[in-house]
Amino acid sequence: MSYSEILIIILNFAGALAVFLFGMKLMSEGLQKFAGNKMRMVLGKVTGSPVRGILTGAAVTTAIQSSSATTVMVVSFVNAGLLSLAGAIAVIMGANIGTTVTAWIISLFGLGESSSAFSLPMLLGAVSLIFMFLMKKDSLKSIGEFVMGLALLLIGMSFLQKAMPNLEEYPRFLELLATMSDFGFWSILIFIVIGALLTCLVQASAAMMAITLVMCYNGWIGLDAAVALVMGQNIGTTITANLAAMVANTNGKKAARAHLVFNVIGVLITLVVFRPVLTLVAHITMGMMGSNPYTEVGSAGYDPASIPLALSIFHTFFNVVNTLILAWFIPAIIKIVDWMVKDEPEDEELHFRLKYITGNWMNTSELNLQAAEKEIEEFSKRVLRMYTFLPGLRTAKDDDEFNKLVERIEKYEEITDHMEMEISNYLTKVSANEISEKGSHRISAMLRIVDNLESIGDNIYQVAVTRRNKRETEVHFDQHLNDNLDQMTRLVQRSLDVMDANLRGDYDHVDMDSANAAEEDINRYRDQLRNEHLDALKNGTYDFAIASLYSSLFALYEKIGDYVINVSEAIGVKFKDQK
Repeated sequence: MSYSEILIIILNFAGALAVFLFGMKLMSEGLQKFAGNKMRMVLGKVTGSPVRGILTGAAVTTAIQSSSATTVMVVSFVNAGLLSLAGAIAVIMGANIGTTVTAWIISLFGLGESSSAFSLPMLLGAVSLIFMFLMKKDSLKSIGEFVMGLALLLIGMSFLQKAMPNLEEYPRFLELLATMSDFGFWSILIFIVIGALLTCLVQASAAMMAITLVMCYNGWIGLDAAVALVMGQNIGTTITANLAAMVANTNGKKAARAHLVFNVIGVLITLVVFRPVLTLVAHITMGMMGSNPYTEVGSAGYDPASIPLALSIFHTFFNVVNTLILAWFIPAIIKIVDWMVKDEPEDEELHFRLKYITGNWMNTSELNLQAAEKEIEEFSKRVLRMYTFLPGLRTAKDDDEFNKLVERIEKYEEITDHMEMEISNYLTKVSANEISEKGSHRISAMLRIVDNLESIGDNIYQVAVTRRNKRETEVHFDQHLNDNLDQMTRLVQRSLDVMDANLRGDYDHVDMDSANAAEEDINRYRDQLRNEHLDALKNGTYDFAIASLYSSLFALYEKIGDYVINVSEAIGVKFKDQK
């Protein structure tokens, strides 16, 4: 084989795989856009019931056709404290069951002579294009994307079959495969390792399953090697969740490790009963097709579709049975991951880390917006915590206590800057992808929200700076001025509480009445203080230094209130655009 022939084979294979992966991505994204919010709600409501978690994981993964997307969502939910570790493990077990649907789609519709002459995918693709570009409803466009993705997936399978070279023309490669299969039990372990490594490299277990099924159909490998590759793929697919967990907290890392532990234990259990399981699979295949998947290629009774079917049966059997067994041992799996991932004490308040947004979130824009919304809630929590430090600046007993509070506020201000930048960059990247009109309105509103939250943090810090200047210049306020500022502090605190409640609540019930009332109270009190202040200046009640610092402080508090009402107004706009 010449180098040019090798290059042509590689390019054809890569192109076919690209079509398959694009079809899988389009199909998955179409379904996620169509039912993304519902799936997030379902995942978020998983309780400690293993059965409910398993069924939820299976249903969601069957719908979006991506166990990686499901497990990354699970890691993010655990990372944010919305899902218990036990519940996450149950959902991951279900996700492994849901991912078996891909193998059935391929083996039933995507292999054989019919796939190359299968005109339906092209017809479905054309119909999908009509849906995507002529229909205005987002739901129809999403369904169109799903159907076209399915068509491209099947077309990609046809291309993969054609891209695979005829190994009879390359006896050395056949000899290599035969040699690798001649080590008995060690051959099984070799193919498991190969399956795991290739899946880590490709970052798509569905693609590796497709390649394995084509290799089986073409007679490259037998059932034993194919099954071993599938077991390795189940281990290799865990790399996605573990990469996502690199920036997660301890619980998020534990959820990702649990995915790995579950699949490794499942492989070990299967190896113990490897031969009886394959014998059972062979009998089921013979009952369905009348042909033995162990029949040698080219011999009488050989059916090229028997091994792919047997492989799909095994894949389902492997995940279902292992889930039924290991579901009883979730507490033991938790102990294992507790040993693998040690809890590390850290100062969470002063440690900047996004909780929901990770580097390996789903590619689907609609699902990513939920992460941004939850991150904004955490942003609000930081801002409210930062505000609670301000009263201590007035009551600090000494310079050491005062300076520690200022340093803490300064650190928080840096965190708010980072959060605003990271969330905004994230939303900008999400908006660069294809997104619905509703999603576009949501992004615009969230960008306005994070900008105002960051401005609140800036003004809280300016209050601290003003207080520091007052302390350094030894300017003293009388009790009346301090009482006025305390009252203004309480009014702004009430407006912040309303804002936070609106961010954390159901956006279709945003409490604008309370938000506007709080803002009006702040403005009314600001006007009162301003009038009193002007009278005091006329009467010479206090000097210029006191007047300057005092007016600066109540003006800063009022400005915080302006940014606070902007946040609630943005939430209301967001909901109105979603109707």
